[in-house]
Amino acid sequence: MTTAQRAGQLVMGGVSAAHPDQAQLRVLRDNHVGSVMLTGRSTAGTAATRKAVDGFRDQADRVNGRQVGLLVSTDQEGGRVQVLNGPGFSAMPSGLTQGSWSTATLRARAAGWAKELKSAGVNLNLAPVADVVPASLGARNIPIGSFQREYGHTPATVTSHTGAFAAGFAQTGVLTTFKHFPGLGHVIGNTDTTAGVVDSVTTADSPDLAPFRAGVKTGAPFVMISSATYTKIDPKHLAAFSPTVVDHLLRGQLGFKGVVISDDLGNAVAVRSFTPAQRAVNFVAAGGDMILTVQPSTVPAMTRALQAKMGQDASFRAKVDNSVRRILDAKRAAGLLDCG
Repeated sequence: MTTAQRAGQLVMGGVSAAHPDQAQLRVLRDNHVGSVMLTGRSTAGTAATRKAVDGFRDQADRVNGRQVGLLVSTDQEGGRVQVLNGPGFSAMPSGLTQGSWSTATLRARAAGWAKELKSAGVNLNLAPVADVVPASLGARNIPIGSFQREYGHTPATVTSHTGAFAAGFAQTGVLTTFKHFPGLGHVIGNTDTTAGVVDSVTTADSPDLAPFRAGVKTGAPFVMISSATYTKIDPKHLAAFSPTVVDHLLRGQLGFKGVVISDDLGNAVAVRSFTPAQRAVNFVAAGGDMILTVQPSTVPAMTRALQAKMGQDASFRAKVDNSVRRILDAKRAAGLLDCG
């Protein structure tokens, strides 16, 4: 792979699920972007979504004449966070409702939801939500509790039900993402709309990390990093830019070997004080693999910055190469690599 192609593999760019924008798709193609997220809300249904995805799937890069397929993801959690709707898609209940079911029921239903995504051309779900929202906080927890995205209020319930959700998807062959490490259950503000979101409760040994620990142990393919600050883990950095959170805690202590993906680094207010170039470099320098930006206009600056840093810094270049390998492993698991 060229330097530009390697940098592009590290990016997931947003595209409207309802109306894919050709200019945005061109930006992603021109920057060799290797993964796409369907964003917004669509009621088009599975067949129309598949047609749209097939329309841009061919823009995936080729290396030595072989295509490196696109990961196509979306947010299909349930309740108020379900991007894809319409004919062929079930109306998924909220995380709290899913958490009230038996794990056998959830696993079976999740396998069905995964089939729907697969038929629409989606091979990665940015779910399940592994955040534990204490009952005492409830809806005052704006990013998770106010939308009832959590599976429950105890580590045990969230662990069993994120596991069941992920197992149903795995049995159908759609990848999952445990999010938002090390947890958004104890914050008030939403990092998408607020700067300076702080968790002053969670520690590196917190019981609320149990869903992530269990997910890692059972082979979670992706873990998403939050953009809050965790004062008892690393008070100096947002988690997405923290080597302590990513390299030491997630990779080191929990032993995660899969793809570390960021929460949105394109539009999120939490990262507004950093340029797109700084966001990309800081995330990869901290140990991250895949930079999610729902804003394609940020992609050129991000990929340019990655390439420039690769040219100046051998250790950074090695990090990028390791990230590309992890991403290609995930793509192989999703059946997207023709290795001959």
